[in-house]
Amino acid sequence: MPAIVLVGAQWGDEGKGKATDLMGSDVDYVVKFNGGNNAGHTVVIGAEKYALHLLPSGILTPSCIPIIGNGVVIDLEVLFAEIDGLEARGVDTSRLLVSANAHLIASYNRTLDKVTERFLGARRIGTTGRGIGPTYADKMSRTGIRVQDLFDEGILRQKVEAALAVKNQILAKIYNRRAVDADAVVEELLSYAGRLRPMVADTSLVLEKALDAGSNVLLEAGQATLLDVDHGTYPFVTSSSATAGGACTGSGIPPTRVSRVIAVLKAYSTRVGEGPFPTELHDDMGELLRKSGAEYGTTTGRPRRCGWLDTVVGRYATRINGVTDFVVTKLDVLTGIERVPVCVAYEVDGVRHEEMPVNQTDFHHAVPIYEHLDGWWEDISGCRRFAELPANAQAYIERVEELVGARVSAIGVGPERDAIIERHPLLG
Repeated sequence: MPAIVLVGAQWGDEGKGKATDLMGSDVDYVVKFNGGNNAGHTVVIGAEKYALHLLPSGILTPSCIPIIGNGVVIDLEVLFAEIDGLEARGVDTSRLLVSANAHLIASYNRTLDKVTERFLGARRIGTTGRGIGPTYADKMSRTGIRVQDLFDEGILRQKVEAALAVKNQILAKIYNRRAVDADAVVEELLSYAGRLRPMVADTSLVLEKALDAGSNVLLEAGQATLLDVDHGTYPFVTSSSATAGGACTGSGIPPTRVSRVIAVLKAYSTRVGEGPFPTELHDDMGELLRKSGAEYGTTTGRPRRCGWLDTVVGRYATRINGVTDFVVTKLDVLTGIERVPVCVAYEVDGVRHEEMPVNQTDFHHAVPIYEHLDGWWEDISGCRRFAELPANAQAYIERVEELVGARVSAIGVGPERDAIIERHPLLG
């Protein structure tokens, strides 16, 4: 069977966990292929609400094998705290597999992340301070620590000492901070080795065999298209590849095994952190979207910046990812708005842009051009078929479909697990 990629189409927080959960019972493997504990998924099952950060959403489906792929950076303290929290609530996490090639977040990476952001001041990126960026920087400079290094103390110590030979100079001489003790770092990392060992595998090989055997494999992105390190609103991006291309490098399976790319698009727009956001609202309507949509970060609790749906961004996501299907979430939040604006293009210095401007300066200065669609007042949270939606809600989805250039196959109409309309099968 081919693999399916699931990505965010905006700046994250679109509801990828809900989309993954929708397919959960029909998926055999769910693979987190990028990012770390700098983002999260919220999944609501009945009266239970689960906030996942490092663990793939498939951890909540008993028939599914969840995998943390090689493209992820792992804070082991956070990983085991999350596992313990789920186990305490009766969730079986024993199926979890972790790539031996995934990189680990060391304590000095978290320290550097925080002091660097403070040092940047007004030029800060808006990171979560969890050490994600510095860990990816170590990976690219070939000074990183991988999961497999925990099982060879000599190699682990060599790598930590080599990394700190430079980082301690930076901490002391640039940031006036105390040097990090290598022994303490090694001791902390080794304390997790025994518990981690049974989970570690050659996950690329596991996935290859699974695909050959006809299993359904879902590759789940953290963050989203506009936060991708190559294709996002650089430098206000994450440090990993959050687009469909990153699914292959972050999981170790070839692109020829991917048959479908599903992108999740919120019915309006949000982003957390710094960076350009053309449709952002700074008025009462922005606050209404924030409150109605409970727009606060799953991982950080930070209030999200809110704005209208931007279909220029949607078209860009379709192109960059090769989107075959969209899942539109939180359509219910727009209920009660008489006329719903949708951004269809930008105006930059008197010039209309139907597509994302090539350079960042133009995007910073982009003024949204809106098309206004008629709203609806009916409660749609109980709708389970497209035909049950009010006519104007149906028209909204159909117009979005036209503007983003790919079909809308599922629609979220509430926070509950079953509050979703499936127009077209997401699998098969």
